[in-house]
Amino acid sequence: MSVSEQPPEAGATGTGPASLAGPAAEIAAGYAFDGPALELGALLWDGVCHPDARIRVPLPVLNRHGLVAGATGTGKTKTLQLIAEQLSANGVPVFLADIKGDVSGVSAPGQDGAKVRERAGEVGQDWRARGFPCEFYGLGGTGPGIPVRATVTGFGPVLLSKVLQLNRTQEQSLGLIFHYADSKGLELVDLKDLRAVVAFLVSDTGKAELKGIGGLSTVTAGVILRSITAFEQQGAGGFFGEPEFDTAELLRTAPDGRGIVSVLELPAVQDKPQLFSTFLMWMLADLFGDLPEVGDLEKPKLVFFFDEAHLLFSGASKAFLESITQTVRLIRSKGVGVFFVTQTPKDVPSDVLAQLGNRVQHALRAFTPDDAKALKATVRTFPNSPYDLEEVLTGLGTGEAVITVLSEKGAPTPVAATRLRAPESLMGPVDAAALDAAVKASPLYGRYAEAVDRESAYEKLTAEQRAAEEAALEAAAAEETRAPRKKREEEPSLAEQVVGSGIFTSLARSVGTQLGREISRSLFGTARRRR
Repeated sequence: MSVSEQPPEAGATGTGPASLAGPAAEIAAGYAFDGPALELGALLWDGVCHPDARIRVPLPVLNRHGLVAGATGTGKTKTLQLIAEQLSANGVPVFLADIKGDVSGVSAPGQDGAKVRERAGEVGQDWRARGFPCEFYGLGGTGPGIPVRATVTGFGPVLLSKVLQLNRTQEQSLGLIFHYADSKGLELVDLKDLRAVVAFLVSDTGKAELKGIGGLSTVTAGVILRSITAFEQQGAGGFFGEPEFDTAELLRTAPDGRGIVSVLELPAVQDKPQLFSTFLMWMLADLFGDLPEVGDLEKPKLVFFFDEAHLLFSGASKAFLESITQTVRLIRSKGVGVFFVTQTPKDVPSDVLAQLGNRVQHALRAFTPDDAKALKATVRTFPNSPYDLEEVLTGLGTGEAVITVLSEKGAPTPVAATRLRAPESLMGPVDAAALDAAVKASPLYGRYAEAVDRESAYEKLTAEQRAAEEAALEAAAAEETRAPRKKREEEPSLAEQVVGSGIFTSLARSVGTQLGREISRSLFGTARRRR
């Protein structure tokens, strides 16, 4: 029996449990939904947990996005696991980023014990151990998981500028370089392709091309080239390449109808936070570009949990933030819900925060003046409440949170201090051998495991450069033996021979043989996928 099919418990409808009165009864009544809903926990009031006052979130409003916030160690990861389990049980696919390596347990049944039973009794939960269908991914094959790669062309100039930490001028220049490569049919599959195109544009041969694409300076091109080289030296080159991951894989369900939980394993790249946060944004942008408009559904097509969200917004340009805001605002109508996970709401820009209708706020600390300021700012983001939220938020225990969600009619529910349910899957990582076996048994493993290095911009430019050099040598040799002088003057000049048989001829030929000369790009400059 899925979560949405469970029969209502006593007091779950009407005006709330009979044991409650006043504000507590009003809060409980605000969560008495008629349709399918996920069970988050039980109401806390005056320090007492009321198991018959269930705090829930309607399944149809989970495409209205959300925020899970709280200090380190307050239970955010377990909240993600709890929500992911119930979404899966209701046939909704889920995407989770596993930063610390402790979310893989969602695939295995939880361990029964005194603490689990105690929590279940406190919140009125009929707990049973069960695992959920999972796929495990890794960025570029780093660490465990099916490799997730993106081509440089697919990733686009805006997101790549974020990863390379370019300034606004350099970002615009990188956009021109992408435009040049797109228009000339030079496919940018991996970083060596991009490096080859930039190197060509700053070479003696390519300077004429550089002047013709909109004011790109050789100095800026040199900065971009050095940034790419440094990025490759950090070991990030393997994240770009083919086969490019199809984000439609995230929308699958298991044969039994449950949604597949896609877990992106990131412990091996914890030291590259800009990279993995920007890769998550690429996944979201790619989904946005591919999915059709569907409006409001009975349940989302996918719920996407964006962990360590502050890393995405740190140092972001105005244009980048505007693109994030637009993506979050519009992807709702494509059936995708996005939950940002971070420490405090102030980590998320106000324009993005305004799009998040569902809130799970774990405990905050107030040890420093900055902490106290953040606490007050967080309290101001909640609707009016009978709770003293400053006191409640600093006094919550692990696995407790202050919650407000959207009702079935789209109105905010009353603020509710909540003791959360216990996840039914394993609260910790699965054994490394079991994880490896699950990865290799996946039907996707054969599709994405092996990297492919086909002919692209690097190979084309290298071959044509070699051909141009050979042509130049042949022309020079011919020049020495050619006579008389008048005949030599009638022959094409050395420059004419090199240009005629070199890179420019090849580029023109490659343009003519490409299907579609200009790659169509959407938000963030990501390439629209040709399926």
